[in-house]
Amino acid sequence: MPEALRSRPSPNHGPRRDGARPDLIVIHYTAMTSAEAALERLCDPAAQVSAHYLISERGTVWQMVPEHLRAWHAGAGRWGRVRDVNSRSIGIELANTGAHPFPAPQMAALRGLMRGIMARWPIPPERVIAHSDMAPARKSDPGPRFDWRALAREGLSVWSDAPGRDAATWGAFLRDAGRFGYDIGSNAPQPVLAAFRLRFRPQVQGPLDGTDCARMADLAARFAVDRHGPSA
Repeated sequence: MPEALRSRPSPNHGPRRDGARPDLIVIHYTAMTSAEAALERLCDPAAQVSAHYLISERGTVWQMVPEHLRAWHAGAGRWGRVRDVNSRSIGIELANTGAHPFPAPQMAALRGLMRGIMARWPIPPERVIAHSDMAPARKSDPGPRFDWRALAREGLSVWSDAPGRDAATWGAFLRDAGRFGYDIGSNAPQPVLAAFRLRFRPQVQGPLDGTDCARMADLAARFAVDRHGPSA
């Protein structure tokens, strides 16, 4: 656990349903003015929202919900066959408005926290996802400023630098997106592309291109979702 870990229990939690155990980590940003304001909201029973952890810009980590319990952070969405993401995940909130970089002390605290979580349960790197991954049509966090490549270099997430293709086809892109984990049945193609780019190509805009297709195919081939384990 990080040295700066503090306890701030939230009443907003319950048991994990049907005996589920966490096998996902979902990363969020708070979109609030300060870590302290986010902490108050995440611990307010009227808000009916929580996460297991909140990390401030300075690297302070608050634990609000024990890992074995179900925090209320993910909402509606899906990753692979998992529909009740709250019952299968640990939620980490990062104090950030979504418009500024994530400071080095915050990222260092996140890496330390994740190493512990992934060892305790265990959770493989491909099961670390963005909130936007599981809810492409309604969420954008942790957003384009979050450094997924750096996490992948330390074995805490996954990445692809596959070279681009000449051709780009929506059929191939969506097929591979579904294999990787995106819910292509409930989301239109454009939100899926936007979520993918937020994480893997955050500076790119415009129509689907060959690099999108190549990198999604690479991710699907190496990290196909639900290769083992139950659905929920």
